[in-house]
Amino acid sequence: MLDIKFIRENPEIVRQAIEKKGVSLNLDELLELDRQVQGLKRTIEQLQAERNANAKAVVRAKPDERAGLIERGREIGRRLAELEPQLRDLEARLKNLLYLTPTIPWEGAPVGPDDSFNVETRVHGNPRTFLFEPLDHVSLMEKNGWGDFERAAKVSGSRSYILKGDLMVYEQALLRFALDRMIQAGFTPMSVPSLTKEEALYAHGQFPAARDQVYSVDGQDAYLAGTAEVLLNYLHAGEILSEAELPKPYCALSPCFRSEAGSAGRDVRGLMRVHQFNKVEQYVLCRADLEESNRWFETMLSISESILQALELPYRVIEVSTGDMGLGKYRQVDLETWVPSENRYRETHSCSALLDWQARRASLRYRDEHGKIHYAYTLNNTALATPRILVMLLENHQNEDGTVNVPKAVQPYFGKEKLEPSPL
Repeated sequence: MLDIKFIRENPEIVRQAIEKKGVSLNLDELLELDRQVQGLKRTIEQLQAERNANAKAVVRAKPDERAGLIERGREIGRRLAELEPQLRDLEARLKNLLYLTPTIPWEGAPVGPDDSFNVETRVHGNPRTFLFEPLDHVSLMEKNGWGDFERAAKVSGSRSYILKGDLMVYEQALLRFALDRMIQAGFTPMSVPSLTKEEALYAHGQFPAARDQVYSVDGQDAYLAGTAEVLLNYLHAGEILSEAELPKPYCALSPCFRSEAGSAGRDVRGLMRVHQFNKVEQYVLCRADLEESNRWFETMLSISESILQALELPYRVIEVSTGDMGLGKYRQVDLETWVPSENRYRETHSCSALLDWQARRASLRYRDEHGKIHYAYTLNNTALATPRILVMLLENHQNEDGTVNVPKAVQPYFGKEKLEPSPL
């Protein structure tokens, strides 16, 4: 959410951001609603002031004047009773439009409507040249008894999976490996609930635009979170922290749930696009300082890169375009990892800086050393998400006999150098 004062004073800058991000938002309608809200507020304030003055006048009035003043007080009350619901309705409509107002994107972001305008900035590692016919991850799982998609679908429906034997243990080893990397980097590890309230999803920015991606719990104000970021971003909602308490670098390991609405027919085979997954998430709440935000952005990105390097996976770095980065992003850089069976890179990490866009929605504030209150800045990034990363690990590190090598950095967590077939 942008500051309404900024929008009033910089309509053309906001209009350009709306165009660059491809947002369906009528800024003129928003500004007109804002003018109506401000005008109605002034009218209500004047009427309230008149009512207060009238009430005092009644006390001092002569008997022959009192009846008229009392009637005037009633007229003011009736008028306020008409106007106050109108104000609440206008404010709600304005707030809904403010929720759809995008952050002004970083000036270095590629401008374009979709991911075809994303720019590759560098590549790390080279795709492996196989001396045998490699298998895709599903074939490897079937060959080694490492999973069961049919029975998972019978139990839970499409886009479900079951991991078995070594692959199940490997997933847990990878998550703990990533968590330890975050702890070593100075992040506070946390567990968070899977259930979240609607207000937290609005604060995060997933509502109202992406409501169709979220599973709701019937009859309750409860939803299944698609990322720990939703919970971490709302932990300090409504609080006023001291500047000395910042930054707050958090990491959380949690199950995540996404409906994948609108993805029919895409990645239906295997582990790439599933309804439930696990993720170690990075999140930072820091001072409203662009230089500090940029430093954290580079720190979080370097952590994710170090994890991919430790996993011995080829990847590339992508500067995300304005139309692909979403409403709240000031800057977004994705890491895409090589998938041999598809002969292309696929996104595994997404590093985002949102400045105060989320903080204004969640009322994340702090008081500086001079006593002035500011909205904080927020950032987030993936540390590791499973089972998607298993696609890359299985396919890139497979052997001709179907076994899969474990990267040296993960071997202490897994306890073996290879994933081996599971008993049938």
